[in-house]
Amino acid sequence: MTNVQAVDRQPLAGKRLSGPRGAVVAWVAAGAAMIALMLVPAVWNGFPLVFPDTGGYFTAPMLRELANGRSAMYGLFLDAGIPLAFWPCVVAQAALMAWLFAVTLRVNGLGGRPWLALGIVALLSLATSLPWFAGQLMPDILFAALVLALYLLAYADAQLTAWERWLSGVVAAFAMASHMAALGMAIAVLAALALTHVAWLALPRARMTFAAGAVAAGVLLCPLSNVILTGQFAFTPGGASFLFGRLVEDGIVSRYIADHCPDETLQLCQYKSEIQEDADSWLWWGGSPLYKMGGWEAYEPEAKRIIAGTLAEYPVTHAITAVNAAISQFMSFETEVGVDDNQPTYAALEEFLPRLYPEFLAARQQADRFDVSPLNMLHVPVGYLSLAALALAMLFHRRLGLTPEARALGLTLFAALAANAVVCGVFSHPVDRYQSRLVLLVPFVVAVLAARWVTARTRTS
Repeated sequence: MTNVQAVDRQPLAGKRLSGPRGAVVAWVAAGAAMIALMLVPAVWNGFPLVFPDTGGYFTAPMLRELANGRSAMYGLFLDAGIPLAFWPCVVAQAALMAWLFAVTLRVNGLGGRPWLALGIVALLSLATSLPWFAGQLMPDILFAALVLALYLLAYADAQLTAWERWLSGVVAAFAMASHMAALGMAIAVLAALALTHVAWLALPRARMTFAAGAVAAGVLLCPLSNVILTGQFAFTPGGASFLFGRLVEDGIVSRYIADHCPDETLQLCQYKSEIQEDADSWLWWGGSPLYKMGGWEAYEPEAKRIIAGTLAEYPVTHAITAVNAAISQFMSFETEVGVDDNQPTYAALEEFLPRLYPEFLAARQQADRFDVSPLNMLHVPVGYLSLAALALAMLFHRRLGLTPEARALGLTLFAALAANAVVCGVFSHPVDRYQSRLVLLVPFVVAVLAARWVTARTRTS
C-alpha cells in the first residue's frame, strides 16, 4: 500500500514542479519574442535607428558639456552601449517596455498569460510607432515607460513586489532626467492624479507617497547627473529657445519686433526681414538670424526679454496661440523617422566613433533613406480610433464593468496625453513625434480593457 501511494505521488509532484517551470519557460519565450518584435525595424535597418539629436546625446558626457535639449544622463546610457554598436541600449529599451506591459497586465487581473502579452505587443508593433521608438537611440520611448511606471506606483503599489516598486521608481526618475519634457509631464501628471477626485469614476485611492518620491528623485537627478557628468549643476538648457521658436512660428515675435524696432538694444531688429515663419528653421537652420546673433546660449538673454515683453503686451494672443498649439499637438501623432536631417549625428559618429561610422553609413536609414510615411495609413487611424474607444470606455465604465484599476489606467494615460500636449506644444511647438511617443500606449490600454472585459464575461458565463 505504501508503495502504491509513493508511485501515485510521483506524477503529482512532477506536475507541481513542471507547472512553475513551464510558466517560466513560457514567459522567457514570450519575453524574448516581445523584445524581438520591438526591435524588428532596428534589425532590418542594420543599425539602431538615429535622430539628429542622437549625436548630441552620446557626446555630452564625452565633452563634459551641457547641450541644448540633450540630457547628459541619457548620453551616458548610450555611451555604455558603444562597445557593441549601441545594440545593448535598444535591447534594454525594448526589454523595459516588455516588462512594464507584463506588469500592467498583471495588476489588471491578466497576469500569468504570456501569450496574451505577446499578442498585444505584436499588434502594437504592427499598428503603432512602438518599435520605431524602442529601436531608436533617443529617450522618446522613455515617455511611455514613465507613464506606466507612474500608474503602477500611484494605483498598483500594493500589488507590486519590493523590487518592482523600486525599479518602477528608478524608471520614472531616469526618464525624467533623460528629457526635460518628461520631467514637466511627470510633474503635471502627478499633480493631476493628486488633485483630481472624480467621484463617478470610483477610482482606487492613489498611493502618492512612492510616486511623489520617484518624481522628486527625477527632479533632483537632472541637475545632479549634469554636475557629475559635465561639472555643471543645472537643468538641461534650451527651454527659452524652444519657446521662442514657437513664438516665431506663431508670428508673435515678428509682431513685437515690428512694434519696437528700431531699438539699438534689440539685436533682432537688424534681422527683422529675415525672421522665419517656422520654428525648426529658426532653431536649426545654420543661416537663421539666431546663429548670426551668436547661437542659442548667446541669444538667450534677449530671447527671454522678448518672451517677457510679448507676455505683457499680447496676453490674449499668447493664450489663444498656446491653446491652439496644445490642441494641435494632442491631435498630431504621425510616425516619423529622420532620414534627411541627421547631419549632426553623422558628424558626431565620424569624429568620436570612427570605428562605427562605416556600419552606420551602411544602414538602410542612411544608405536607402527609406520613407515610413506609408505606415501612417495604419498608425494614424488606429491612434484616432483607439482614442475614441478609450474615451467611450471611460464614459460608459459602469455598463462595461471596468475595474477601478482599469479606470485609473485610462485616466493616467489621458492625463499624460494632455500634459504632454501642453508641455511640448506650448513650450516648444507641435511636432508629430512628441505625441506619437505616447499615443502608442492608447491601443495598449484599449487592449487591456478589452481583454479584461472578455475575461470577466467568460468567467460569468
